[in-house]
Amino acid sequence: MTTMQNQFPIIHCLMLVSLLSAPGMVIMAQNVSSLKLESLRVENQVDPVGIDERQPRLSWQIVSAARGVIQKAYQIRVAATTSDLGQNGRLIGDTGKVASDQSIHVIYQGPTLQSRQRLYWQVRVWDGNNKPSSWSAPAYWEMGLLQPSDWQAAWIQPDIAEDLTKSQPCPLLRKEFTIRGAFKSARAYVTCLGLYEMELNGRRVGDQVFTPGWTSYGKRLQYQTYEVTNQLRPGKNAIGVILGDGWYRGYLTWDMRRNFYGDKLALLLQFHVVYENGDTEIITTDETWKACTGPILSSDIYNGEIYDARLEKKGWSAPNFDDTGWSGVKVIEHSKAILVAPVGPPVRKIQEIKPVAIIKTPAGETVFDMGQNMVGWVRLKVQGQAGATVTMRHTEVLNKDGNFYRDNLRKAEQKIQYTLKGSGVEIYEPHFTFQGFRYVSVEGFLGEPALENLTGMVIHSDMAPTGSFACSHPLLNQLQHNIQWGQKGNFLDVPTDCPQRDERMGWTGDAQVFSRTAAFNMNVNNFFAKWLRDVEADQQPDGSVPFVIPNVLAPTAGGATGWADVATIIPWNMYLAYGDKKILEQQYASMKAWVGFMQQNSTDYLWNKGFHFGDWLFYRPDDDNDGRAAVTNKYLIAQCFFAHSTQLVINAANVLGNKDDAAQYTELLQKIKDAFLKEYVTPNGQLVSATQTAYVLALNFAMLPESLRQQAAERLVQNIKSYNNHLTTGFLGTPYLCHVLTRFGYAEVAYALLMQETYPSWLYPVKMGATTIWERWDGIKPDSTFQTPGMNSFNHYAYGAIGDWMYRAIAGIDTDDSGPGYKQVKIMPHLGGNLTFARADLQTYYGKVNSHWKSENGKLQLDVEIPANTTATVYLPAPAVESVKESGLSLSSAKDLKAKGKEGDYVVVEVGSGSYHFTWEKR
Repeated sequence: MTTMQNQFPIIHCLMLVSLLSAPGMVIMAQNVSSLKLESLRVENQVDPVGIDERQPRLSWQIVSAARGVIQKAYQIRVAATTSDLGQNGRLIGDTGKVASDQSIHVIYQGPTLQSRQRLYWQVRVWDGNNKPSSWSAPAYWEMGLLQPSDWQAAWIQPDIAEDLTKSQPCPLLRKEFTIRGAFKSARAYVTCLGLYEMELNGRRVGDQVFTPGWTSYGKRLQYQTYEVTNQLRPGKNAIGVILGDGWYRGYLTWDMRRNFYGDKLALLLQFHVVYENGDTEIITTDETWKACTGPILSSDIYNGEIYDARLEKKGWSAPNFDDTGWSGVKVIEHSKAILVAPVGPPVRKIQEIKPVAIIKTPAGETVFDMGQNMVGWVRLKVQGQAGATVTMRHTEVLNKDGNFYRDNLRKAEQKIQYTLKGSGVEIYEPHFTFQGFRYVSVEGFLGEPALENLTGMVIHSDMAPTGSFACSHPLLNQLQHNIQWGQKGNFLDVPTDCPQRDERMGWTGDAQVFSRTAAFNMNVNNFFAKWLRDVEADQQPDGSVPFVIPNVLAPTAGGATGWADVATIIPWNMYLAYGDKKILEQQYASMKAWVGFMQQNSTDYLWNKGFHFGDWLFYRPDDDNDGRAAVTNKYLIAQCFFAHSTQLVINAANVLGNKDDAAQYTELLQKIKDAFLKEYVTPNGQLVSATQTAYVLALNFAMLPESLRQQAAERLVQNIKSYNNHLTTGFLGTPYLCHVLTRFGYAEVAYALLMQETYPSWLYPVKMGATTIWERWDGIKPDSTFQTPGMNSFNHYAYGAIGDWMYRAIAGIDTDDSGPGYKQVKIMPHLGGNLTFARADLQTYYGKVNSHWKSENGKLQLDVEIPANTTATVYLPAPAVESVKESGLSLSSAKDLKAKGKEGDYVVVEVGSGSYHFTWEKR
C-alpha cells in the first residue's frame, strides 16, 4: 500500500466516504463496474491468524467473464472491525485511489502493527473504463506474538525419569484453570521441543499434525496460534498436551542417531483470554503443571508407534481429573528469541483411502492393499479382548512371489502395535509417526479382518491443488497421477527425498529439480518460502549449502553441485511461478553466498574440486563392456551449474534493482563460460563427456557460443538414437532433457522419449504398476526382481520433473519473464506423440489459466482461458494467419485480440483476459 500513511491520511478517508454517500454523488455510486473481487489473501493465505510479517502483502482476484479486463487502480481500506469498514467507520488506514495494475503482493504500509492485533480489510478496483467495482467482502489477518518479551510463559519439562538412549513413553502434561466470567475471545500460542498434540476440555485443538514442524531448531522454532474461543467455557477448564520425540530427539538418518537437537522434551504455551469488559488474562506454562506418561509407549517417525489402550487416562484433559499421583515439571531456560510464526502451510490429514483388497500371501500373511502408494498411517477399527495386540507392518511393494517385501526400508521399522482395552469397537490412529506404504500386513486380529477395518489417512502439507493435466494417452495420465502422488508423499513440512526408509530428509538436489513441476501441481509458494529460510539458516559461513535441510548430517556435508544450487534455483522458480519478489529479497544474500563459494573454490574460474554427487542414478548397465554407462564428468556438470547459478543471481539483481551486482556477475559469468570452453569443448564443438546430460546442461545453460549450439543439439539427438530412443540421464540431466530438445526443434524426439515404455524411461515404471515416481529407472527390473535394497525407494519424486515439460510444452502453459506469476501468460503447445488431445488447467494468483487442444478429423482447435488483469501471447501451430479462426471469425475480424504474424511454425496472437476458441485446418 504505497500511500496508506502519508498521501491519504484518515481525515481525507472520512471526507471521501461522506462525498460518496452525498445526494449529489449518487450517479457516481451507480456507475459501478460489474467486476467482482474474490480470494482476498494476506501473505498468500486466506484470513491467516498468527502471522509475524510486519508488512504483510495483500492480494485479490478479479472475477469477470468479459474479455480484456484490466485493473487501472485500486483502493484498500483497513479497520479494527468489519463495521468500521462501512460508511462513516473509523478506519485505521486507506490508500485512496492508487493508479496501479498490481493486484497481488501489495505491501501493507499502514500504521505499525502490534502483537495479537486483528485487522479487517477490503478492496475495490477501477476497470479499464475507470469504473470502480463494488467493495469486496471483508477479509482479515491477525498478528502473532512479535517480540520475545510477549512470551510470559516459561519453558517446562516433564519431571519424569527416562532412558535417553531409546524411544520413551510420550509424556502427558496438564493444567486446570478458571475463566472468571463472560469472555469475547481466546487464543493459544504453543510450541515445543519435539512434537505436540493439544487438547482443551477433552477435545483436540486444531487439525494440524506434526506441530510445530521441522526447522533448523537451534535458529528457528515455529509456534502455532489457535482460535480457542469456542472451546473455552466460564468456570473450570483444563489444558492437556501430549509430547512426542519427532525430529527433535527421535531417530534420524541411516545411522539411526537419536537426540540430534536435544535429549529432553519441553513445552511452551500461552493462552490469552479477552473478557467482555476488556480485561485480559494470560494462562501460561509454569511450575504448577503436572506430568505423567500414558498409553503411547513409544512413537517414532521411522519406527512407528506402540500404544496400549489399557493405559489410557480417561478425562485427563478435562476439568476435575484426579492428577494427585502425577509428577511435576521443571522450568528450564531455552531461547524465545528463535520463535517464529509459521510461513508454510501446516501438515494435515488431507484424504482418506479405502483398501481395495485383502491378500493372503504365499507366506501366509494377511495383507491389505490400499491400491495406492501413500504416506500417512492407517486408522484401525478393531474389537477384541483386553490385552490382545494387533501388529501392522507397512511396505511399498510385494516381491515377485507375492510376499511382503521390506528390505528397502533398511533400518526403519514402520510398525504399529495396538493393544486393546476390550471395550467394544475401538478406533485408533497413531500420533507422532508416519509411514510410506501401499501394503499393510496385519497380525493378531480376532477373526478374519474386513476391508472396513483399515482406512488409509493421507497426510501432507496442506497445499492447495492448482494444476491438472490430461491427454489422450492413458499411460501419460497415470504418469501425471504418479507425479502428483509423489509430491503428496514427500512434501511433509519439508521436501523429503522419500517417506519410508531410514532417511526422509530434505535433500536439496531432489527439491530443486522438482520445484518447477511442484509449482504446477500445487501452490508451493509458502511451502518453499518456509524451507528456504532454513536453507539460509543452515548455509555455512563460506557459502556452502548442506546436502539436506534442515542439516542433520555433518557440517561439512555440503557444497555439491546441483544440490547446493537449490539456493539460487528455487527462489528464481518461485519468482517466475508466483511473481514473489519478496522471496528473492529474502534469499538474495544466500544466493550470492553460494556463487561466492564456487568462485572461491575455482582456479581461473574453473570449478574442478570438491565432492559432487554428479548426475545421480544415471543409466548404468549391469555388465557394461562397451562404455554404454552414461558417466558424465562431475566437474563439467559443476561448471555448468556454476554458470547457471551466476545467471540466476544476475536475474535476481536485475529484478531487485542492484545494477552494480548485475554488472559484476555478468562479467563473472563470461569468465566461467570461457573456462568451460577451454577445458571441456574440443575445437570442433564436441564435449569431452559425450553424454546426454553433458549436452543437455551445456545447451540449457548456454555454455556454448551460438555457432556451436545447433550441432551440439544434433549430437544429443544422435546419442539418444544410439540408445534406441531411451534416455540415459540422472537427477541433474533429466529435468532439462525434453526442454532442450524442444527448444532446438526436436520436439518429436522429446515425445519419443516420453512415450518410451521400456527401461529406462518414464513409462516403464507405469507399465510395471507404479502409482508413484520411483527413485531408480528400474526399481523393479523386467524380471520382477528388485534393484539393490540399499537405495531403492518407490516414492521419490525427482524424476517426476518431466511434469514441468508436460504442462509447459505439451499443453503449452508457461510464464513470461516480463510478467512473472502469470501476469503475462505464454501459451505455446507442442503437438506430437500421436496425441489427439491435451488439456491443462492452472489456478494462478490472478485466476485460472487453461490450455486445451484437440486434433480431430483433420482439424485442430485450441481453447484458452486467461484470467482478468493479465494478458497472454498465444502461439498457434498453424500454417498461416489466414487459416486461423477465433470463435468462427478470421483473426482480422475477431475482437479483443491482435494477430502478430508468423514466428517459425507458429501464428502469434496477443490476447487479453477471457475465453478464446481457435480453430484451423491441419497441415
